[in-house]
Amino acid sequence: MSANRDEVWNRIRTEVTADAQSEPALTSFLHTNVLAHARLEDALSFILANKLGSETITALSVRELIGRALDDDRSIGVAIREDLRAVLSRDPACRGYSVPLLFFKGFHAIQAYRISHYYWTHDRPVLALYLQSRISEVFAVDIHPGARIGKGMMFDHATSVVIGETAVIEDDFSMLHEVTLGGTGKVGGDRHPKIGKGVMIGAGAKVLGNIRIGEGARIGAGSVVLEEVAPFTTVAGIPARPISYPGHALPALEDDLDGVART
Repeated sequence: MSANRDEVWNRIRTEVTADAQSEPALTSFLHTNVLAHARLEDALSFILANKLGSETITALSVRELIGRALDDDRSIGVAIREDLRAVLSRDPACRGYSVPLLFFKGFHAIQAYRISHYYWTHDRPVLALYLQSRISEVFAVDIHPGARIGKGMMFDHATSVVIGETAVIEDDFSMLHEVTLGGTGKVGGDRHPKIGKGVMIGAGAKVLGNIRIGEGARIGAGSVVLEEVAPFTTVAGIPARPISYPGHALPALEDDLDGVART
């Protein structure tokens, strides 16, 4: 995508330029992380590499790995932009595209996962698992690189999120912190949840086993879900049971995160 026609990247640069003028103490930080780069992909690779680099693999080497994945698979760039749009439209604390790019570890963790998934699917499992380990250490988000995650994702706060190897998450998904999409520990193989489009999961919820959470479903905070959830249904409790039907066809597209947290 041409940088001149990239609406998201152009807005980020405009936002950051204004922030640099209003916060002179952050001018160097904003220039180094955003304004010095020609593309959103370049800025993101720089940000992620500096967070994920270590004594084992330097930030420069990590950036080369990220850049290679982004250049080879342009669908990652599409997903990055859809994730930014998702955060801006759903999170009332987000005032612009530059905020999640610079400051939201949930956004960072998802994009770093996308790089680990690229290497998992390109026959480099050891590298993918190394990146998973670093992502978990740095962001406190543990996503197996084998999981399949769509675009339009928002992980609000994101601390202590766990997503298993055979989990599948379709587009336009939102969840809060301390959510687990895990196995029951009783079976191997395909053992993790399948999450439909537009699902919203509240803080602390646990969805366990190879079960389907239907499109437009909502899972209340602190719930433990062990059985399939029908589309457009709200469940809550331990174990979770249906309690109502969302007022919105795709509750993940709402910005009422506090509402699902209180469900």
